[in-house]
Amino acid sequence: MMKPNSVIWITGASSGIGAAVARLWVARGGRVALSARRLDRIEKLANELGGSTRAIAIACDVSREGDCENAAARTVEHFGHLDCAFANAGFGVSGEFEVLTHADFERQFATNVSGVIRTAYAAFPHLKRSKGSLAVTSSVLGHLSLPGGAPYAMSKFAVRALAEALHGEWARHGIAVTTISPGFVASEFRRVDNQGRLDAQASEPVPGWLLVPAESAAREIVQAILKRRREKVITGHGKILVWLNRYFPRLITLSLRLWPMNRSN
Repeated sequence: MMKPNSVIWITGASSGIGAAVARLWVARGGRVALSARRLDRIEKLANELGGSTRAIAIACDVSREGDCENAAARTVEHFGHLDCAFANAGFGVSGEFEVLTHADFERQFATNVSGVIRTAYAAFPHLKRSKGSLAVTSSVLGHLSLPGGAPYAMSKFAVRALAEALHGEWARHGIAVTTISPGFVASEFRRVDNQGRLDAQASEPVPGWLLVPAESAAREIVQAILKRRREKVITGHGKILVWLNRYFPRLITLSLRLWPMNRSN
């Protein structure tokens, strides 16, 4: 059960899972601070959610020094406290190792790993006071790595490792840490290029029957946060892949040799 006026700060809130969680959080009586690079998107969403009494928009690039600290401070200044931080900002760099560059890997880690670290540091003192929660978006590919997707999978393995460590470290402060590991969720994610730029004209490479609506994913995520779960794998196919990789790793290894070298999730 959500506490009345519970406050969540969400990075990567301009679309997909982040926006869906924001809508559900407010629908359940909470308040939300929306952070993303695209200020116009989150301002529009904040207005949709009821304006400044329920939602505020704060421009934030998690890869840039100081932005997360500013967003967390403004959240607490506006709402008075912070109950949950959802480190959700991220994108995917894909391609075979021989055609990628070191800069591609650095760009991936700057957002997907350093961005989560900055979010966690910025939220930590406020979550200590509220005995709140940190939720971190990893991926099914934080459990197994596909050909053509090394940068993204590496970043999500790293994020999952960080969350595992913080789960133990922060328990003594009364802070819950939840790892969110989605599979294929309907979003703009797979239309973002290796530079982190959205190509609105790009087609969705994943068949529609495999995609889970962001609203369905949000329901599972919010429930996991409120129940202070250690990890939640989202989507049926995601759960199957994680289970197979855990108990039948050789089967997964053989299957991956047939995996097409294209964009992963």
